[in-house]
Amino acid sequence: MTPAAPEPKKIPKQARAIATCAAIVEAAARILEEQGPEALTTNRIAERAGVGIGTLYQYFPDKHAILVSLIRRERGALLSELRGIEAEGDAALGEMIAASIRHQFDRPKLASALEHIEQAFPLGPEAAAMAEEIAALSSDLLGRRFAPVERTDLLTAVLIARTIVNAAGDGLLPQDGLAERVERAVRGYLTNVTSRA
Repeated sequence: MTPAAPEPKKIPKQARAIATCAAIVEAAARILEEQGPEALTTNRIAERAGVGIGTLYQYFPDKHAILVSLIRRERGALLSELRGIEAEGDAALGEMIAASIRHQFDRPKLASALEHIEQAFPLGPEAAAMAEEIAALSSDLLGRRFAPVERTDLLTAVLIARTIVNAAGDGLLPQDGLAERVERAVRGYLTNVTSRA
């Protein structure tokens, strides 16, 4: 049985409490970007957020709960962009790729750190549902251009795109021409699948 993801101790309702929680989550993001995961402690997060450690613990039981909130925040931003794509055909493919690249390179060190961190501990059903929705929206966008293609092949194309973008974010591939490379890989795979059908 998968252990549950750590959750915030209490959900902030007032504007000041919401701002405090947001500052704590953003402080964790900045530490990850500047110093890496090994530097992430609740004491450092509280100090960076400008709050006392007791205040941090009022909202989050540990650093893992803060990381879960951060991952949810980042996934939510990508989901919002994908939900907003109304284009069809090649334009939908281009907008999906552009959103993925923006998400990866807006804060590349953070995106790379979170990609590795989220494999280390459970994120719970809500975060899993967000990951599934990202995959579903992305495959639906591809389906607008490459219909009729099996859902499994559309999801495979999404994973191909994500792997290339992540590799560029990790510095394994150059950023120059990234959108074109991703589009060629996705188009090549799905065109090959379509021609075999």
